Amino acid sequence: MQNNNLLSRFLGYVGFDTQSKPSAKHSPSSAGQMKLAEALQQELLALGLQDVKVSKHAVVTAYLPANRPELKRTIGLIAHLDTSPQCSGKNVQAEVIENYRGGDIALGVGEEFISPVYYPFLHQLVGQTLIVADGNTLLGADNKAGIAEIMTALEILQKDNLPHCHIRVAFTPDEEIGLGIQYFPLEDFPCDWAYTIDGGAVGELEYENFNAALAKVIIHGRAIHPGFAKGKMVNALTLACAFQQGLPAQEVPELTEGKEGFFHLDYFSGDVERVEMHYLIRDFDAEAFNARKTFLQNWAAEFNHQHKLRKPLELQISDNYRNMYDCVEKVPQAIEVADRAMRKAGITPNHQPIRGGTDGAFLAEKGLACPNIFTGGYNFHSKHELVSLQGMEKAVEVIVNLVQDQEM
Repeated sequence: MQNNNLLSRFLGYVGFDTQSKPSAKHSPSSAGQMKLAEALQQELLALGLQDVKVSKHAVVTAYLPANRPELKRTIGLIAHLDTSPQCSGKNVQAEVIENYRGGDIALGVGEEFISPVYYPFLHQLVGQTLIVADGNTLLGADNKAGIAEIMTALEILQKDNLPHCHIRVAFTPDEEIGLGIQYFPLEDFPCDWAYTIDGGAVGELEYENFNAALAKVIIHGRAIHPGFAKGKMVNALTLACAFQQGLPAQEVPELTEGKEGFFHLDYFSGDVERVEMHYLIRDFDAEAFNARKTFLQNWAAEFNHQHKLRKPLELQISDNYRNMYDCVEKVPQAIEVADRAMRKAGITPNHQPIRGGTDGAFLAEKGLACPNIFTGGYNFHSKHELVSLQGMEKAVEVIVNLVQDQEM
């Protein structure tokens, strides 16, 4: 299903700097997210959707009533406005590579390149149109590809007057830092179930994700002139290194896959006087997840005992989101409809666990089943991010198919 507006729409969206700010206390955490939200509001109104709103937190919601009485269900479609704080999203210079012939892809005029040696999936994209950035920023396919795909599907439904069920649309801020979904107006978003359009390769369908928590460790030291430090200095940096060494060396992101959990040292900052460390705690299994939190608490207590610190190490653990599977398994239709929509588009569904989280995890915790569907993008959160136009077109086709499904 081809649509000329899909590419131009996507290229327009990546021009908005919507990078989220991890230290933010309020949402949206960046002004660009509100600017994109307001632009999408006008676009939704032009497409003829109803109840189009932008909240003060930059949550965009809209409604498209069913145009056939037999299609009674309501399905939600969700994507997020922000891009990752791990890589700049300012002044994105997108480059379109038509008919990719294989081999390395040079990004801009710098030294950055994307190679099939490191990314073997590129072999599967030969002959396709790829969109990349110029090596200075991420591209923003996560999740502006999802936004473009939802908007293009809506345009096709409206322009061709295709039969469809009731559709609720939402675009959310600050998904990458887990902040914006807290302001989601769930009471104004009644659905039988929903989908986030926020996955990767064509065919991905995800409805299991990590249980997630953040651990903050603060270590206090004592500074003094190093020439007179014996018996007096307490080096918080050295202590922090010792604390890190007490964690399981093999249980880190770079050495795990599938449903294997991990501890991830995500942030380290400080000096001799004070060090702050942030850990991401992840596991699919609820019992193993709780065991990880208990392990960290026990290690912190043991560390304090070993070092007899004047001011003990501080540990704070806060839960972020839960595995959505418990909710989704109660609504098997959400998976069945997505599977049929993909097969109708000539795609073999690939059920994968999410080694991360989505807004759908929070919504599932509130009772709304919300699996995750592919966008056709790869290498998210990095300068090597790219998306296939053909993959995006397939995502549009799947969206159109699933809101037309009449078997349920």
